[in-house]
Amino acid sequence: MSITSAMFTGVSGLLANAEGINVIGNNLSNVNTVGFKYGRMLFSDMLSADIGNNSQIGRGTMIQKVDNIFGQGSFESTEVTSDLAIQGNSFFALGKPGETAAVNTEDAFLTRAGAFRANSDYNLVNPDGYVLLEANGGEPIKFLYTDGATAGDFVKVTAIDSQGVITYVDVNGAAYYYNGNGGAALAATSANYATALANGAIAVVNPPNPGGLTKVGGTLFQVTSEAGVPTGAFTAADNTANGTSEKLFSNSLEQSNVDMAAQFVKMILTQRAYSANSKTITTADEMTQEVLNLKR
Repeated sequence: MSITSAMFTGVSGLLANAEGINVIGNNLSNVNTVGFKYGRMLFSDMLSADIGNNSQIGRGTMIQKVDNIFGQGSFESTEVTSDLAIQGNSFFALGKPGETAAVNTEDAFLTRAGAFRANSDYNLVNPDGYVLLEANGGEPIKFLYTDGATAGDFVKVTAIDSQGVITYVDVNGAAYYYNGNGGAALAATSANYATALANGAIAVVNPPNPGGLTKVGGTLFQVTSEAGVPTGAFTAADNTANGTSEKLFSNSLEQSNVDMAAQFVKMILTQRAYSANSKTITTADEMTQEVLNLKR
């Protein structure tokens, strides 16, 4: 083992901790991003070199994984009925902008950011145009609208309950339940609630292993095989919030789960680790200079 090996060990620490600062910087830059889940850098040691006598010397560090931490963020109350937050581990399921066909669970985009609005096509969409899906079959939520004068024609959302049943008013001010994509107008009465829950509840997905989800930007995640999400069509039985452990809140948005104090502490530790690794390189350089000075 030469002295210069220590330089390369120090370089591995510089590179790894530089990426660690990038992760921390991304967390802090998204402290006000609705539904954002912060990441953490995990390091591991590199393959050690055997120097005999059952002894090994490490060769530095490497990035093992960047974990997404899905802890619950705090809720902010809003004045918009279609702003939604989830209590629990589930995610809202979205289809691509302009989506009109049913979407399977493995193809849906997942998010905790619940800022939804009715667009000009009478879909509920997020700010980027991704359409919110319904639990029964995974079709895009699309409100009834014939000519603006027919009973049941959508005007605005007035309530969304803990299980994702949507109530809206029509052009005459009468209350209706959303009854699924293409479903008949359904008056908002207690006798019709079960039908609305079965046909038109908002779809949620509860991945057994959320760490297996992949970030794709825009506070969206995509499903991978590691997430453990069942493949195939959405079903009302599996993709509706139960109203207890998994519960929707209207007039609410989930804030970022970034703890600024914790991130600044990690920033200090990462900065000191970076400085320490640079000292390893300069010290090895000084030792090399001492060797060169043996012959004058």
